[in-house]
Amino acid sequence: MSRGGFRSGAGRKENSGPFQEKTVVRRIPLSIATRLDSYCHLLKAEKCSLTIADTLDDIFMIASSSMTLPFFSSKVAAGVPFAADENIDSYLDLNAHLISKPTTSFFVKVSGDSMILAGINDGDILIVDRSMQAKNGSIVIAVLNSELTVKRLKLEEGRCYLVPENDTYHAIEVTTDMDFIVWGVVTSVIHQF
Repeated sequence: MSRGGFRSGAGRKENSGPFQEKTVVRRIPLSIATRLDSYCHLLKAEKCSLTIADTLDDIFMIASSSMTLPFFSSKVAAGVPFAADENIDSYLDLNAHLISKPTTSFFVKVSGDSMILAGINDGDILIVDRSMQAKNGSIVIAVLNSELTVKRLKLEEGRCYLVPENDTYHAIEVTTDMDFIVWGVVTSVIHQF
């Protein structure tokens, strides 16, 4: 019995994938396979329309995202200074430290000052996990009437609020006539001086 070869009707149907176009096979390094799969899943799920430059930048970020730096065993005093210990305890990979679920996490840049009392400033980068269940008190990325926002989720007496962490802004009550979805839970903030 012969195996292999052409079989009528076999294989993927032309233009049948999520992007409705032909596909090509590529070989990629195993070290970036999970991140690249995650990126492709995000493209499918969000139906993003990225330019070629955006896509190349994102893939470069995925490919170069594993880096370890020295992690010193001594702690830095915020009060009285003490003698520095020059022993390197280990090496720290920030991705492994800050991102527990790479396949469901993404980065987003903050615009505005509505969350400054939570330590989130204009220009900061947030790490967001889409697999985490948002609960009362979580800081979330939400889509409200087609606009992205970062706010603290407050659930109270059957009502839902998006609460800013800045006294000059007011809480937003989410009502049934609003388009609302929680996109993910903020797990970390990257703040530069």
